Parts: sequence; C-alpha cells; structure tokens
Amino acid sequence: MKIVVIQGPNLNMLGVREQQVYGPMRLEQIHAQMKEVATQNGVEIEFYQSNLEGEIVDRIQECYGDADGIIINPAAYTHTSIAIRD
Repeated sequence: MKIVVIQGPNLNMLGVREQQVYGPMRLEQIHAQMKEVATQNGVEIEFYQSNLEGEIVDRIQECYGDADGIIINPAAYTHTSIAIRD
C-alpha cells in the first residue's frame, strides 16, 4: 500500500514561525513520526509540500493510479481552493 501525504502553504514553516500558536514541531519531525508508523505497518509513504495551489492540484492528479490513498492538509487552501476541493 502506498500513501501520499500532501501539505499545503506555509506548513514548511511549522516550528519556525509563531511557535506559541503552532508549536515547536517542524514538518520534518511530523513526517518522521508518520514514516515510523507507516513502516511499522508495512505501508509505503511519500511526502510532498508546496505553497502553490496549482502544484498541489498537479500532485493530487499524479497520485491517480500510483497511490492507494492521499492524506492532505491543504492549510489555507481548505477555505479558498475550489480546484483542490473538486
């Protein structure tokens, strides 16, 4: 089984900016924890982060036929992206 984790805009700044709001954990640390759980369960996991909406849409489409599932945190695009929601 292959899962692709897609992260949206500014998530690359986790642990860097506004730690009092978002906490000190960096995106790389979150991905490391996810990879550990995936490995323990025999799941292949791949990570992708972009600040650009079109690149996220492209990556979602690239998963078709290549991945068994997607975990997505579109961040600010949760509220504004018709393309990602579609």
